[in-house]
Amino acid sequence: MDTGVVKPRTDWLRHLARRRRTVFFSLTLLTAAAATTMMWDILAANGLNNLDRAGLVIFFILFLWIASSFWTAAAGFVVRLRGSDSAQLHERWRAAAPLNGRTAVIMPIYNEDTERVAAGLDVVWSSIMQLPEQAAFDLFILSDTRKREIGAAEEAAWRDLVTRHDARGRIFYRRRAENIARKAGNIADFVNNWGGAYDYAVVLDADSVMSGRTILELAQLMDAHPRAGIIQALPLPAGRDTLFARLIQFAARLSSPMLASGLAYWQLGESNYWGHNAILRLQPFAEFCALPHLPGSPPLGGEILSHDFVEAAFMRRAGFEVWLLPLDRGSWEEIPSNVIDYAARDRRWAQGNIQHLGLLRARGLHWLSRVHLVGGVLSYLTSPLWLLMLALSSTVVILQALHGHQYFLPGHHGLFPNWPHYRDGEIAALLSLTAVALFGPKMLAAGLAIHDPALRRGFGGSSRIALSLLVEQLFSILLAPAMMLFHTAFVLSTLAGKPVAWHAQERGDRGIGLGEALRRHAGHVLIGLTWGALILEFAPRYIGWLLPVIAGMVLSVPLTMLTSRVAPGEWLRRHRLLMTPEESEPPAELAALQRRLAHLPVTQPGALGTHPEAAAARELLRDLEDRVPVHAPLPMAPQALRYACTWRGALNTLLRRKHTLW
Repeated sequence: MDTGVVKPRTDWLRHLARRRRTVFFSLTLLTAAAATTMMWDILAANGLNNLDRAGLVIFFILFLWIASSFWTAAAGFVVRLRGSDSAQLHERWRAAAPLNGRTAVIMPIYNEDTERVAAGLDVVWSSIMQLPEQAAFDLFILSDTRKREIGAAEEAAWRDLVTRHDARGRIFYRRRAENIARKAGNIADFVNNWGGAYDYAVVLDADSVMSGRTILELAQLMDAHPRAGIIQALPLPAGRDTLFARLIQFAARLSSPMLASGLAYWQLGESNYWGHNAILRLQPFAEFCALPHLPGSPPLGGEILSHDFVEAAFMRRAGFEVWLLPLDRGSWEEIPSNVIDYAARDRRWAQGNIQHLGLLRARGLHWLSRVHLVGGVLSYLTSPLWLLMLALSSTVVILQALHGHQYFLPGHHGLFPNWPHYRDGEIAALLSLTAVALFGPKMLAAGLAIHDPALRRGFGGSSRIALSLLVEQLFSILLAPAMMLFHTAFVLSTLAGKPVAWHAQERGDRGIGLGEALRRHAGHVLIGLTWGALILEFAPRYIGWLLPVIAGMVLSVPLTMLTSRVAPGEWLRRHRLLMTPEESEPPAELAALQRRLAHLPVTQPGALGTHPEAAAARELLRDLEDRVPVHAPLPMAPQALRYACTWRGALNTLLRRKHTLW
């Protein structure tokens, strides 16, 4: 088991990372600068005012964001087309050495649908049991459930798993008396009490499914690369049937492997951790990755909600590497099935990511870890920036319509008027560049799918890929305005000091009724109607540019209701639209999960707790000796928050001349 801070990485990998990142960030900056220069020329032709200047600043930030996505996609396209990237962990590992480390597969749960959790764990454990190395793995169900009836159902389900698989001493269940620090605290409790018995831990979410072969590969990669502290597998969305979920599943399955390859290409050993479907090296995780409390009160202070980015930053600060494994097999997750539940999950993530602003000056962080923290903030901050950009452009257009072009500006003493100027060439070039940056990644991903015969069949063929892409893009354009308004409200409420309430995530195929849709979207509809009326009244020629935005707001209620239904998703599946390879040819684990779920009675979450045998099961639990393993502590080292406050400390941090800890 590794201890302490490891030696720096080999020179060749450090130099390779520097070259790749120099190219990536240079291309990103140049693209955003080129687009902003074009916009400057267009606006400056008739004079810049303060609104124009503010819009240019926002435009540069937003274009920087989409340019980074485009060049990540371009890098991933080249890597996937070539078939490999020799710098990646899995590409450098060839020997089939015996597995040395012991691994705990852990699933933290909180008031979840017990039947779905049990079915998923049954599939994962069954897949592990097919491995020759299955003795190196144990399974932990780490419950933070607050409801007594669900807790009873969890215990009954655990007993059933142990009995069915004859897994006494292999599958363990623990329910905390207090869910201190939420999921991060749940995992920390496991590490503190039983982490010393294991070298690694594979973290699953309640809706995760992983194949035994992928879990084994993660453990083997950890054995082969002692500098690796975290290896993140690529979780692909699967298993949901509503139209909204199938739109997300298709888009993610088409693009995520390519984007993950692009991220892995330039991030290398400074990648990120997404909180699940990943493996942790437990000794450095315990020593360096305990979360500190941020100064102040929630929502910006107190407990850190989005723990994964921070844990990755701390692991890298300690000298261990964090890798993304960009493989499109053996790792899946389910997603919220409708816009409302998707937004509810984003509400928690928005607050957690904005909290990361308080960590940017932390001592010792790798500069790319700071980029990840900023990127997490921007993933939500871009929505209010887009909204502000649209509002500024609308204001400028309305003012121009009200006052007309000023042919004689104040202070003008010349004989000839200030004629309006138009930059048709720059406008066309900017629109083309924007279209390439926005839609290019999906086009590249579709090209890869069509190029690969197996993928092409899995997505339904070339024509179905093209039609599915059109359907997905249409709905994405219409759903984006409501999500923009949701995210804007989340950011503003967080900055205003309103903390998020923590509830169990809705995970089933839940349809949204008219009443709920109206409650959640009434403000969006009102904004869209008001905005559209103002444009039609004062600048009707501009309505065409804003029509997708306004239509998405005005139609948000029926769109949310329609996309939350299973019937439209099933209709598209029957016509082989929005297909994914996991639907065309389901992997063994996903097929087994569907078989198990198909034979379960339709019940409410936790209904196992009211099963006639549940009471007897709880009595028998007291007689089972292997409910939890023998105490094997691996204490999580407490962290104190310290910042690089001086210019000298900040410079040393950036140049990495010394290693500093909290």
